[in-house]
Amino acid sequence: MKTRTLYRPIGEKELILISDSNFTRFPPRLEWQPIFYPVLNEAYASEIASQWNTKDEFGNYLGFVTAFDISEAEFLKYKVENVGGKIHNELWVPAEDLETFNQAIIGSIKITKVFVGYQFKNSEHQIVNEFLEKLKEA
Repeated sequence: MKTRTLYRPIGEKELILISDSNFTRFPPRLEWQPIFYPVLNEAYASEIASQWNTKDEFGNYLGFVTAFDISEAEFLKYKVENVGGKIHNELWVPAEDLETFNQAIIGSIKITKVFVGYQFKNSEHQIVNEFLEKLKEA
């Protein structure tokens, strides 16, 4: 089976919800979020996680880059949108398709990078603290 690797920048709250699924699925979109948009390369995901997520109070000023594999058949169902520069390519998945999209994830969702914003103080969540400890050890 052919697969595609996609990336998604997330904050602390989304990490906790992904962890609750044993790193197998992304949480449903919020009412005001009509699109789920993983990105096509790690550089773009890192740019978002480091420059946006680390400044977001809702995500506790933390940015994580996730990587996951999806079947190519599922990938091809959706449109790739370029939203800026050469590397700014996103796969636009309608929120109502996210459950089906999650079922096409092969293996687990991995955390590949962690970014800590200036305003971050601490986290009450064990899984977050485990990733922060790994960051200190690296």
